[in-house]
Amino acid sequence: MTLRIAIDCMGGDHGLPVTVPAALAFLKATPDVSLILVGDSAALESSLRAGGMVDRSRIEIRHAAEVVAMDEPPASALRGKRQSSMRLAIEAVKSGDAQACVSAGNTGALMAISRFVLRMLEGIDRPAIAAPLPNQRGGVTTMLDLGANVDCEPQHYLQFAIMGAALATAIEGKALPTIGLLNIGEEVIKGNDTVKQAAELLRASSLDFRGNVEGNDIFEGTTDVVVCDGFVGNVALKTSEGLARMIGGFIREEYGRSLLSRVAGLVSLPVLGRLRRRLDHRRYNGASLVGLRGIVIKSHGSADALAFEQALRRAHEAARNRLLERIADAMTRLSAEPAKVGS
Repeated sequence: MTLRIAIDCMGGDHGLPVTVPAALAFLKATPDVSLILVGDSAALESSLRAGGMVDRSRIEIRHAAEVVAMDEPPASALRGKRQSSMRLAIEAVKSGDAQACVSAGNTGALMAISRFVLRMLEGIDRPAIAAPLPNQRGGVTTMLDLGANVDCEPQHYLQFAIMGAALATAIEGKALPTIGLLNIGEEVIKGNDTVKQAAELLRASSLDFRGNVEGNDIFEGTTDVVVCDGFVGNVALKTSEGLARMIGGFIREEYGRSLLSRVAGLVSLPVLGRLRRRLDHRRYNGASLVGLRGIVIKSHGSADALAFEQALRRAHEAARNRLLERIADAMTRLSAEPAKVGS
């Protein structure tokens, strides 16, 4: 079966110079997919010609007269940009023309438009942002929510855990993902009342809940999925990104400090190269907006072609491995046990 992915080609900091080369590379590497490229049709045609030999039978261009700016208020994008490349790409998923949508555009606008157009899956109150983070075990830790929901009720943590587990199964191939609840300590008594109640719901569920985890457990890979509210998750994510940049900067400074340091840097280039590849944030690009009646993947706005291609791969894996059906099935199972997991 050929899957179709709709791409908001105009979104992000770079737009067409990134999205089109990434799309062409993805097409070349993935035979069971076709693409709907949404954006200014004339500009898209020009970019495709510049890309060289292309199998146009697997590409459809849909013209979009408008673009959602990166700093545009979500309400403005939702109400005033009905012909934007972002909205038309999402509507392709709504109509069934595409099985997934990928955009590097304005996160708030993408969330607002996706929720309005696609609506929520049965039993899910709020969408969440989920993304993979590298861990010391050589894999990734799926973490959510990363910014969509600042204030959460206990049942929302349970829903996040269900969606995170489904995502880890669909994309990372985890048969029975382990779940951790981000807290200020591993002990049951730690945390505020909301987190404690969420832990009770998780313990009563059929999920493989391993209890509270702390910030260091995210990168140690203690559990496959880490659940938190969007405020905590976004702070943790941005802190880790800042720390990674600082360490990278420190390494470059130290190797450039003297002639001897530069010689040592040349000797250690193979090791540094392997380290760089393991920590390359582009390999983990592509956050899933889970909980919607459609697959939407958010690429980082500043992504280059390699990173955007990774976001396309995540969309493909989610659609190919039936992410939506997995979440719906899990919600059905839990709703059949109201006495165990009541809200």
